[in-house]
Amino acid sequence: MPFTVKILDIKPLTHDVKQFKVEKPKDYTFTPGQATEVSINKKDWKEEKRPFTFTSLPKDDHLEFVIKSYKDHDGVTKEIDHLDVGDEFILDDSWGAIQFKGKGVFIAGGAGITPFIAIFKDLKDQGKLEGNRLFFANKTKEDVILESHFKDILGDNFISILDGEKVEGHEYGRVDEKFLKDHVKDFSQHFYVCGPDPMIKAVSNSLEKLGAKPDAITFEE
Repeated sequence: MPFTVKILDIKPLTHDVKQFKVEKPKDYTFTPGQATEVSINKKDWKEEKRPFTFTSLPKDDHLEFVIKSYKDHDGVTKEIDHLDVGDEFILDDSWGAIQFKGKGVFIAGGAGITPFIAIFKDLKDQGKLEGNRLFFANKTKEDVILESHFKDILGDNFISILDGEKVEGHEYGRVDEKFLKDHVKDFSQHFYVCGPDPMIKAVSNSLEKLGAKPDAITFEE
């Protein structure tokens, strides 16, 4: 069943990412890590649905999304980038396979960080952050979403890796087999992977090669 919700607040996070705070329909529920289909309540855009992950918590009195805009093609995210407070989204029910199953290593590429934003907020609330780690892969330092937030809550358990430039405080390269071997001591724990499809496949293959059990690797099908 679709829900029409008003945008309450818009906050830029990086050069191409904004955080949208929207109304929450009565009794609307989801699990941290889940997503919904979103479209824009405007002529010609209502049927153009795209999946976006909730970055708020189920107990919050609003819903929140962190959305990256691809401004080089005329699609939904470019249109979303032009929206103002007071404009409306149309949402469906929540869905999604990414949810917390036990402490482990979270591996995100670019906008694939979004399900982990809510999961880490939830773990922090419960005092269960300890023992969880985040590897966050991007092209440049400018692309890193909520970098200071993750540094703040995770400390040394947050590792940023860039493949487009070498910058102090960030590793250089990709989350490949060598990187995983260097940074993970125990491959019998849970792994959570979210990002572009080729990255999910490559990282999952590397993890399995290094001894991770396929059913301990969680990703969006």
